[in-house]
Amino acid sequence: MSLDKKSALRIAQVLNEALPYIQQFTNKTVVVKFGGNAMVDHELQNDFARDIILMKLVGMNPVVVHGGGPQIGLLLNKLNIESHFVDGMRVTDSETMDVVEMVLGGTVNKQIVNLINQNGGRAVGVTGKDGLLIEARKLSRKNESAGLHASEIIDIGQVGEVEKVNTDVINMLIQGGFIPVIAPIGVDKEGVSYNINADLVAGKVAECLQAEKLMLLTNVAGLQDKQGEVLTGLTTPQVEGLIEDGTIHGGMLPKISCALDAVKDGVTSAHIIDGRVPHAVLLEIFTDTGVGTLITNSET
Repeated sequence: MSLDKKSALRIAQVLNEALPYIQQFTNKTVVVKFGGNAMVDHELQNDFARDIILMKLVGMNPVVVHGGGPQIGLLLNKLNIESHFVDGMRVTDSETMDVVEMVLGGTVNKQIVNLINQNGGRAVGVTGKDGLLIEARKLSRKNESAGLHASEIIDIGQVGEVEKVNTDVINMLIQGGFIPVIAPIGVDKEGVSYNINADLVAGKVAECLQAEKLMLLTNVAGLQDKQGEVLTGLTTPQVEGLIEDGTIHGGMLPKISCALDAVKDGVTSAHIIDGRVPHAVLLEIFTDTGVGTLITNSET
């Protein structure tokens, strides 16, 4: 058999493997958090854009939520604005918030929109301020190192959490055949803007849309056990057990907690996937093996 025929056969096998997944997920909503290596590597950016477009073309409804921490940090450095962090969150005063809005709502959001459109898709970028998409409230943090005064609240500025997601804007875009691209900026009842963690926004958007899937792109292979093996096919009780025994800790804990909350609140499955793998989104959705950790809800 010639190389060309082998290649053609492999393509046919891949399409055949994907067919039942395409049938299963037609008209279903998938929320994808875009960040990490996939967001800064040019080839991975194009792979991601094509993955999202293909999802739309086969009848799925992808919704993209993106981060932009490194890009924010770069511009703050250029402007000589010093960054401070509390528990991994950037303290956001009004000056920093202006930069956050400029980068997330402007530069990064429009780059992703343009990337999808240039690859043949139809994307529209919004922030949580558009149509009051994301109603936010100020996030409070306790000073865990304050000893007897552990109840002391640290002011981290205009860092927020999601109070409510108004899905009308998203549904309008989906029904119009567009791919929504959401920057994680919220606004409170007084009109104050808030910088919100993109994983949290993606999780809440997925919950409110009752999405089929929540996919969180990371810079690791997935959730790993203490021996470094990737775990998948996990139920919520199994994940809670891994948190209790310390297997899940550090920077992975907030991401896993977000995925856990989503599946408990109606999202069919959550996926922690390796954004460093070309076409990671398609591989996770349309192949039997996937490229990350799958979490589903279970009452047993």
